Amino acid sequence: MSATLAPLRHRPFRHLFIGTTANLLGNGVAPIALAFAVLDATGSAGSLGLVVGAHSLTSILFLLYGGVLADRLPRGPLLVGSSLVSAASQAVIAALILTHSAVIPLLMVLAAVNGAASSCYRPAAQALLPQTVPAESRRAALALSRIASSSAMIVGASLGGVLVATIGPGWGLAADAAGFALAAASFTQIRVQVEPPAPSPGLVHELRIGWQEFTSRSWVWVIVVAFCFLNAGITASFTVLGPAVADTTGIGRSGWGLVVAAGSLGAVAGGVLSLSWRPRRAILVGCALMGLTASTPLLLALAPYTWALVMANFVAGVGIEQAGVAWYSTLNEQIPEDRLARVYAYDDLGSFLALPLAQFAAGPAVLLLGLQATLYAAAALILLATLAMIATPSVRALVPKAAEPLPASEDPVPG
Repeated sequence: MSATLAPLRHRPFRHLFIGTTANLLGNGVAPIALAFAVLDATGSAGSLGLVVGAHSLTSILFLLYGGVLADRLPRGPLLVGSSLVSAASQAVIAALILTHSAVIPLLMVLAAVNGAASSCYRPAAQALLPQTVPAESRRAALALSRIASSSAMIVGASLGGVLVATIGPGWGLAADAAGFALAAASFTQIRVQVEPPAPSPGLVHELRIGWQEFTSRSWVWVIVVAFCFLNAGITASFTVLGPAVADTTGIGRSGWGLVVAAGSLGAVAGGVLSLSWRPRRAILVGCALMGLTASTPLLLALAPYTWALVMANFVAGVGIEQAGVAWYSTLNEQIPEDRLARVYAYDDLGSFLALPLAQFAAGPAVLLLGLQATLYAAAALILLATLAMIATPSVRALVPKAAEPLPASEDPVPG
């Protein structure tokens, strides 16, 4: 087996790899299918914002609790339960859409259930990965997992565009439900050896310990706060504003699926690049590259052409992946393993805190300011957040610990 695929020799990582890939394959379909299902039913960007915002809101509200659970309970069974709840909620949404019984309040409730389940899934999956491979294989496992996840999103987004354009969005959501069910089956096979946690003095104490780990490193909280605003601009562009533009221009629904898939294809290319290129100040480089994501809302406002958006989103995907690999590998190096899930939970909480507000506000902003001005505002938010990160001294000065040994084919190129 090649050095790049070496982590797959380890059974726990193999089942985590299969489960997360299946999960993301379905989730590549779901945003496109759900967006156009709501637009078909209501014709309103505001209604779409309410539904996707309900998902984001509950995923954020329960994140800290999910992080504590992922540090105190076996992470494999936690992933199984989360995936089964998500599979059931998506299956019900699909059935409602296919039977033309969907109403916005019910869709919001089901999206909220799915979001609550994801609040346990994310920190558990992120913190479990280092436990599934030896220390020397962790960076390769992270890169391989992210490459596979991005590839799954490419296939999912492309499939979502085709399904929506041909047989309707309900079947796309049914595919997402099937992906969650397959993920749950794979997660049941994960077996890892871990030290039993010490007796817990209570939820508040556990959260306080995680908060101390999170705030003791200034580069961590600075980047997370910046991503709060950056992700708001990106999410509003892709979940609400982009589909609205696609439905009223020559992009079309299948074209928008290609645009989304191009970002994932760029992430695959970025993941492959990260196996051989590790700049000395990887965090700073990754933060700077996040500014490329402003190209999508700018092009949607100025030149909504499918080919231009596909190319821009591909390049942005390469940059996003460089930032992601640098971020997660550095956290894995510097945060104690028994507190890692809580730090990931605070990371997710801060990074995604503004998502529901951005999604809820996108529709009213379009009515008040117009679609083009709202897209300009999203791009400005992304660029200002990027500038804030790269201008921060602690981010500029950060040099990760000495890299873990890599196979010969994965030696880093000097930065």
